[in-house]
Amino acid sequence: MILSMIVAIDQNNGIGKGDDQLAYISADLKRFKALTTGHTILMGRKTFEALPKGALPKRRNVVITRQDNYSAPGADVVNSVEEALNLCQNDEKVFVIGGGEIYKVFLPKTEQLYLTNIEHCFDEATVFFPEINLDEWTVECHEGPFADEKTQLTYSYQDLRKKK
Repeated sequence: MILSMIVAIDQNNGIGKGDDQLAYISADLKRFKALTTGHTILMGRKTFEALPKGALPKRRNVVITRQDNYSAPGADVVNSVEEALNLCQNDEKVFVIGGGEIYKVFLPKTEQLYLTNIEHCFDEATVFFPEINLDEWTVECHEGPFADEKTQLTYSYQDLRKKK
């Protein structure tokens, strides 16, 4: 199993406000779908509950929660990191998709990062991605900057792989 993370971060590592994303960039959402379709996505309960239509199609959805007897239609529910990793051990690739606490717990175990770097600081950010020590990562790909017509935000993609 290759453990990956996919996330859009602002210049202060902000990823969300409350239970919502900071920005909706159309091309970034398409990239997310293209990269994660056919794979397992792993998320916390709040992230699952923030999905507008529930479990994402054409992907195995796994939700981690401390709540006993939590029901997540269309998803497997686990109560610990270990349980999640055991459940996914035979999956080719697993994408951690949030939120903040889940990213923090899984970052040390992660082999690949798919970052969307938004060139903006959102003052309203309340959820953050953990600090990335760039000495531990190799940049495999960098694309951009691009400009989103709808939001006027400038962003770029960066794919990182953990150094052995």
